[in-house]
Amino acid sequence: MKKIKLSDIATVAPKGIDKDATKKKTKDIKKELDDLQNLLYAESKHSILIILQGMDASGKDGTIRKVLGHMNPQGVRVKSYKAPTPLELSQDFLWRIHQNTPQKGMIQIFNRSHYEDILITRVHKWCDDETAMKRMKAINDFEQLLMNHNNTHILKFYLHISPQQQQERLTERISNPAKMWKYNEQDFEEAKLWDEYMKMYEDCFNNCNNPEWTIVPSDQNWYKEFTVATQLCTLLKSLNMQFPGLKK
Repeated sequence: MKKIKLSDIATVAPKGIDKDATKKKTKDIKKELDDLQNLLYAESKHSILIILQGMDASGKDGTIRKVLGHMNPQGVRVKSYKAPTPLELSQDFLWRIHQNTPQKGMIQIFNRSHYEDILITRVHKWCDDETAMKRMKAINDFEQLLMNHNNTHILKFYLHISPQQQQERLTERISNPAKMWKYNEQDFEEAKLWDEYMKMYEDCFNNCNNPEWTIVPSDQNWYKEFTVATQLCTLLKSLNMQFPGLKK
């Protein structure tokens, strides 16, 4: 497998893609997703875990709202991972993750995830390289466990934005009243560590890539939403699900 180098991957949609036509396709896909999610819930044989990673302001919240927010809330769960609590720190690093994995019939979304324990922890030197490699192996084993023993299908998305786009979005949080609630002064400090974050993300992608990561060009929200919606729809259709018949 060719190693992933983020600087070689565009953060915008490929040339020639029509914005209006793509938005129309996304709208149609989301209608289809609503039906497929209902079927997933009814059949209750598979579960879906969607992992969203990305730098601050990459659009994780927006992706959840725009792509998945229209689905039946009975069948969709969202878990956002922030700094671990004292209780969580007293356990192994996957403890808080495992208790939020999806049961059959459910779509579970991780807004950030177990990957934070080999990303921000390494950038800030809270985790050395030796420990990080052990954690990567544990993550690989954990994801294989979910896939092979619980029929969980995992989609991993990295929302790929440019540093220029990130600065624009962070700055907008200062001036736009509708987005001021998202403002966090620390985000600007983290942005200064961009190059180090890119190194750690690349290491993550190249060591934890089964199932594979999708690097989603995310400077344009319409293309980001289309990419995520398309992959989820393709996965759900591939499961060849059927509504259960009458119980005898």
